[in-house]
Amino acid sequence: MGRHRLALVVLLGSVLATVAVAQAPGPSPPPIRKPAGSGAPPPPDPAVIRQGGDTIADAVDLPFVYPVTGTTVGYTNDYDEVCPYPDSVAPDVVYRLFSTWGTNLDIDMFGSTYDTKIYLYDQDLELVACNDDFYPDYVSRLEAVPIHPGQDYFLVIDGYGAEAGDYVVTVETAGHWCEVFWEPWWQFEEEPPLADGYVDAFNSGCSGDDVGYPFTVLGGATDFYGLSGWYDRDGEHLRDTDWFSHHLGPDGTRVLTVEVEYDSVVWLLWPQDCGGELEWLERVELAWCDPVDLVVSGDPGQEVWVVIAPADWFGAGEYAYTIGLEPHDTVASERHSWSAVKELFR
Repeated sequence: MGRHRLALVVLLGSVLATVAVAQAPGPSPPPIRKPAGSGAPPPPDPAVIRQGGDTIADAVDLPFVYPVTGTTVGYTNDYDEVCPYPDSVAPDVVYRLFSTWGTNLDIDMFGSTYDTKIYLYDQDLELVACNDDFYPDYVSRLEAVPIHPGQDYFLVIDGYGAEAGDYVVTVETAGHWCEVFWEPWWQFEEEPPLADGYVDAFNSGCSGDDVGYPFTVLGGATDFYGLSGWYDRDGEHLRDTDWFSHHLGPDGTRVLTVEVEYDSVVWLLWPQDCGGELEWLERVELAWCDPVDLVVSGDPGQEVWVVIAPADWFGAGEYAYTIGLEPHDTVASERHSWSAVKELFR
């Protein structure tokens, strides 16, 4: 867990290097095969009630809360993966999974009545995980599959060989990647959801020049739980930039512990004229699930601005972050050079 000190001290985290050992390629092993399934797949039936999508293009959203039942009978055979058995001609059903949190998923077919095979694609249609036989009755399960926040994933419910039938699928989160959590005494952000066409009139600070520069006040020792993310407006893909005002404690120091569930950037600024060219005191990049200590030093009671935003513009949806507040006794007092914060606005 990397720790960084800002305004004067930056604690460098450890860097892990992975050394790849090159090996001479060998012959590919033959695919593993179970005994061939009997019969042929049932013919597609356009009249079947579509509880799931027939293809990725019409995938149906799958909840994470309760089991979903359905049948693959009457669907078409669109997909196949070797995991480890090839040559499926069974009909398949497709669901879409989406989470605003970085998390791990357990996807369980327990209770299904036929020899299932399941696989998960990411939004680029790259295979993430697959399983054929988990239970003794050849029903499938995927365990602790990591998914990124704000991205689409597609679950294909297939069958071994030509197998088709009734299924039960249960999706459960196996815990967030991070230890981001909340307690009753935390201050919660109350910003509206980041829907398309959103106008950010909530803690958008100096980036909210058309809505009056609103800030959220971080007060006392109350920890903060917020959401950031992305939205589309007027043909642009924009990130939610959250601005906070905080006053240092009586000793002129404060530790802000920030944790994010998506790679983000945090800036520290002394108060300035939002209508002018902004300059920052410190800038730190935060990796998901790697809490960072920002140690701020100034005069007792001095105001400081804290800005947090996604590190890129390519995501979708929302993700969580927390700002923990605690006093700090001593910190060196060295000034850093200032430079323009043009990246704050787009």
